[in-house]
Amino acid sequence: MKKIGVTLLAAFIGGAVAVGGYKLIEDRQTANMSLEERQKVYFANNPQAISSAGDVDFVQAAAAVTPGVVHIKTTYEGNASSRRGGGDPFEDMFRDFFGTPRGGGGQRAPQMASGSGVIVTDDGYIVTNNHVVENATKIDVILPDKRAFEAKIVGRDPNTDLAVIKVEGSGLPVVKLGNSDQVQVGEWVLAIGYPFTLNTTVTAGIVSAKGRSIGILGEQQQRGYADPNEPRVNSAIEAFIQTDAAINRGNSGGALVNTRGELIGINAAIASQSGNYEGYGFAIPINLAKKIMDDFIKFGSVKRGLVGITFRELDATVAKELGVNQINGLYVNTVVPNGGAAAAGIKEGDIITKVEGNRITSSADLQERVARLRPGDKVQLTYERGGNERNVTVTLKGEGDLKIAKNTAGTEDVMRKLGGTFAPLTAAQKQKYKVNSGVIVAGTRENGLLEENGITKGTVITSINGRAVSKPEDVSNALKATQNNVVRINGILPDGSRIIGGIPVVQ
Repeated sequence: MKKIGVTLLAAFIGGAVAVGGYKLIEDRQTANMSLEERQKVYFANNPQAISSAGDVDFVQAAAAVTPGVVHIKTTYEGNASSRRGGGDPFEDMFRDFFGTPRGGGGQRAPQMASGSGVIVTDDGYIVTNNHVVENATKIDVILPDKRAFEAKIVGRDPNTDLAVIKVEGSGLPVVKLGNSDQVQVGEWVLAIGYPFTLNTTVTAGIVSAKGRSIGILGEQQQRGYADPNEPRVNSAIEAFIQTDAAINRGNSGGALVNTRGELIGINAAIASQSGNYEGYGFAIPINLAKKIMDDFIKFGSVKRGLVGITFRELDATVAKELGVNQINGLYVNTVVPNGGAAAAGIKEGDIITKVEGNRITSSADLQERVARLRPGDKVQLTYERGGNERNVTVTLKGEGDLKIAKNTAGTEDVMRKLGGTFAPLTAAQKQKYKVNSGVIVAGTRENGLLEENGITKGTVITSINGRAVSKPEDVSNALKATQNNVVRINGILPDGSRIIGGIPVVQ
């Protein structure tokens, strides 16, 4: 009998050691997995039965996703209006969508705001919008089952308006990541979040467009840097999924999912003059978000690869101005020295027509695809030169790999070469173009660089070199940040189309 007892005890101890060793190995393997790999393991062990994409019964999808969409409550010390910094022309749009109390400019904190987030791992990683948690002094996360946690920021990326936060928990409900490349216009989707600080709310609609760029992030690409004069070649990345599913203040950071219960986007903005739902919302594609989340979890910061060009998006009008035959693609204004494009042989005047074999119809097609990659990764580009298309493989460079050249032209010389006069926007013009600040081109000089690059009288310029401008003096100050003798301009042409690109100031 003793022998049997000893044998059983030995077997028990051996089993415990084996399980413990397996668990240790499993934890180490998990730490080295990407977010997508961790999700595959999770859902292999926790299978879900979800209806097909063509089914308009959303019950199963809503039931699968809502446990993993959380309410985020943030606290801010001091003046609530100061949390986003001054001079941001899109502050009101973000404020209305995010749910920060209006009219609080003279109040002293603590102020509070509300948004949404999505749990992506069972140990507490949550994706949300950067503007939901930016400058928050305290972040509380409340699950649909009323459990509450205090969260810490893992990382924020103003260029994509994404952030990752972390709560200390285990066995948390997880929302399955989908594939935003497979999303189709006309497909049924659900928006899930906490509008108006209500409990979990689900609305339905369709995908009404893909690859939308609405200019809401462009003015903030320099925000958050310690030195505003430090050379930067990053830019805002917008390739939103547009939907007519009703989203409102507080939905920011919430889930856009397909009818299989897969996360295809993170709700980020609305097109609205009132601050409430008026028909269209915009979500960040999950394939872009995956990469940003992985970078924050693995490295603590975004590892962004750069092609090393500035460009102008083509359409029929721009093609006519430039004297080119292509009406789709990106016209290369400048090639950054030592960049990947330069090494691959791309030159000024080339027209980039495809990325990874997919035709480019807007700047978002290239920016969103490249934003998923890291320095050292390769991307295949197709460009046209002299009527012939060529394929090249570009190795992306990191920001620190690009040597920024000093300007050979002074600020006054740059202003003279631009050949333009500027005036502040009137209230009516701000309302017309849906901006809170900017300058209008009051006139241009013949043969000036503005005129030569299609920036005509009546064009609204919202930022120069990543800095918001509201008056002529701002233009002069922003020109001091010119790098590589290229002035980077964001704005709106008189016909309402947006411009994002660089103007060389040395001929």
